[in-house]
Amino acid sequence: MSNISYMPSSGLTYDPDDPVYWDPFALHQEIERVFEVCHGCRMCFKFCDSFPDLFAFVDAHDGDVRRLTNGQVDLVMASCFQCKLCEVQCPYTPRDGHAFQVDFPKLVHRWSAQKNRREGKGARDHLLGDPDLLGAVGRASMGAADKLSGVKLHRWFLEKVVGIHRDKQLPTFAPETFERWAEKVGMINDAPSVDPVLFQTCWVQNNDPALGRDTLEVMHRNGVPLRCVTGLGCCGMPAWEHGDLDTLRARASHNLDVLGPHVAAGAKVVVVNPTCAMMLRRELPELVAEPDRARAKALAEAVVDPGELLWSRRSDPGLDTAFASSPDGKIAYHAPCHLRAQAIGFRGRDLLRKLPGVTGVASVLECCGHDGTYAMKVEGFDASKKVGKRSFDELDAAEAALWVTDCPLAALQFAQHAGRKALHPMTVLARAYRGDSFADGKENKR
Repeated sequence: MSNISYMPSSGLTYDPDDPVYWDPFALHQEIERVFEVCHGCRMCFKFCDSFPDLFAFVDAHDGDVRRLTNGQVDLVMASCFQCKLCEVQCPYTPRDGHAFQVDFPKLVHRWSAQKNRREGKGARDHLLGDPDLLGAVGRASMGAADKLSGVKLHRWFLEKVVGIHRDKQLPTFAPETFERWAEKVGMINDAPSVDPVLFQTCWVQNNDPALGRDTLEVMHRNGVPLRCVTGLGCCGMPAWEHGDLDTLRARASHNLDVLGPHVAAGAKVVVVNPTCAMMLRRELPELVAEPDRARAKALAEAVVDPGELLWSRRSDPGLDTAFASSPDGKIAYHAPCHLRAQAIGFRGRDLLRKLPGVTGVASVLECCGHDGTYAMKVEGFDASKKVGKRSFDELDAAEAALWVTDCPLAALQFAQHAGRKALHPMTVLARAYRGDSFADGKENKR
């Protein structure tokens, strides 16, 4: 029997508009080839369960990838939660210009897309894949949804009927959307101009408007005329987690309609959540339908992380360092996986070093394990906690007065499994500008 070539097969494509993308045999060719490369390399042994399971299955078949059963292949693919760290670490990727052209997360997305098209979506995928609908329902309940999340019978029902783990700490819903607040205080400006636009993300819109307010406050304090626009929706990543290309494309097209005129006028798009920024910057240009690709590429080039934008202005005109308060001592900073995937550096961390009371910043690069909706699922809850334990332990070992992360879901994970609340860099800076106390017992307590 001939060896499996490491070079791309005729089935290699990550373009959903290419008919080969949807060909099961073409996908199988690429799965065998990528599995062969990964089994020979084993660099990604410490990430999600996909790789330890893959290595164990292939070893049990005397090193022959072709003898894996369909069930074993499905288990390897289903265990990937799209943290992207394997792509960040892999030396064989298109990003590195390597001839092998290995992109394990995109291979999994292709597998998920074919599965979704073949089998359709279940109730849980519909529910978790539409955070804006969830937010609307949560607001309409007038707080009842948040109260029910603490009721054991209700959580039992969610687990048995929907598949959301009964012990998962769920996000709370804001009674008023961020956009509604922005309208009331006059922060909305829909006229296209060069002034940067805030893509607040569905998290800020529905769950944590205060983070959006903090980001605006910090930017305005530093002379950045950041503004809000009406009509933005979810970036589509929750739907794409389940391989739902049609919903992803519909949401992307809507957001492109909203943002396109601003980008064409020269505006930057400031994206608060690293996952959404990664989606707009790296994923959408290759996933949207052909008519949308030119403007998706233009949007990708306009996307900036808030820390990235502020850091770029640190010398000219200069960062406002007139802080009225400061955390004292060491800060532990968790670098989100999807920020690492963008390869733009950790500028939120770098800004924290400007605070006068900060004596050092310990960087933690391990995955938190939450990864979108994965930690909410029955099959993902325990695995996410296991993956995240390395980050919990490293943050704890830093013996820091304050924990910080750019990822809101990582903060949720830390609060549940490590007993510490982590703040976003923009929130830390906003509190420092306002003169809020960092020793008031409200933050970062076990």
